[in-house]
Amino acid sequence: MSGPGSFTLRYASTKLFFGPNSVNRLAKFLEKHELVAVVTGRSSARVSGALDDVLRILKEVGTEYFVVSGVPPNPWVSSADEVAERVWREGADAVIAVGGGSVIDTAKVAAVIVASGGRAVDYVTFRRRVKASLPLYAINLTHGTGSEVDRYAVLTTDETREKRGASITYPVAGVDDPRYTVTLPQDHTIYTALDALYHAYEASTSKDLASPYVTLISKDAVTRIREWLHVAVTEPRNLNARGWLLYASMLAGIAIDASSTHAVHGVEHALSGINPKLPHGAGLAIVGPELIKHTHKASPRNSAEVLKALDPKLRPTPDDAEKAAEAVREFQEAVGFNRKLSDYGFGRDDVKEALNLIFGPLKYLWDKVTPFKLSKELIREVLEESL
Repeated sequence: MSGPGSFTLRYASTKLFFGPNSVNRLAKFLEKHELVAVVTGRSSARVSGALDDVLRILKEVGTEYFVVSGVPPNPWVSSADEVAERVWREGADAVIAVGGGSVIDTAKVAAVIVASGGRAVDYVTFRRRVKASLPLYAINLTHGTGSEVDRYAVLTTDETREKRGASITYPVAGVDDPRYTVTLPQDHTIYTALDALYHAYEASTSKDLASPYVTLISKDAVTRIREWLHVAVTEPRNLNARGWLLYASMLAGIAIDASSTHAVHGVEHALSGINPKLPHGAGLAIVGPELIKHTHKASPRNSAEVLKALDPKLRPTPDDAEKAAEAVREFQEAVGFNRKLSDYGFGRDDVKEALNLIFGPLKYLWDKVTPFKLSKELIREVLEESL
């Protein structure tokens, strides 16, 4: 089977260009600007070849630029503040993010700060509303985030280690080019694809927000991940596999934008806020299966509809809740994921801190959208079993 090919998709206020060499479609946008800030992580933009392509286009259209590099994984609010200060001081009139979710999210918030004032913490804690944003362009380098097409950004507060998500801004244009994902290390290939899987699953089972539309695209996303993740793991330069995973990630990003994540993301945000060395997708995969069991009990029809891609015999009944959890657990193990929280340095002392975050400042992430009742006893059990 060939890859998804090349196409243009309009979603909300974003125009997404998908396919090999689709970055060239940005030229008509970038030629309108006088000076742009190019925001990157530590090395992926250069290693993937995306940064060279972006700089080439900027030179061809005669737009001046400067590069702001070093955005870390699981970025802090201070990271966005630092980028915003540089963008404002240099006088850029647009921002280009070249990276995965961490880079794109940081750039989103920075673009809003420059145009609307304030600090990053004001926006992720809902103390300040977005009034305007510099034009933002997102060149996505992973098949997990969906941030190149949705409105969300996730940052961790430096003082309290609260990893918070908020509606910030849509990119003017996004780029999904599978060529840029072939250099993803094997572990991040797995982590980012599992992130997309949980985006799709939670969006389709969110209380009062899931819809037939969300379930439809979520089911397609999980199906593509099931079909192609093992290929990308064993054949990392297979563009068909990378293309379909990127397509799945895009669909999952649209799904959470139209719906929401809930319990799995709520718990994981606490964990990678406490320890930013925990990759987001890994944290989701560690606690996810057990929480899927409870989600399936509460929302068996939607859960089964999406997870039948992993287990065709799964029934839309609460009695199959354990089978739903096992289907996800077995898939994760089949593609090479079998980690525990203790592998990242977590111990029993961290459980209490995580519970305080989950049922305190991060409660807004899951409280109204989780289809079952979360209790401290339940989450404590999940976390202790995940050590």
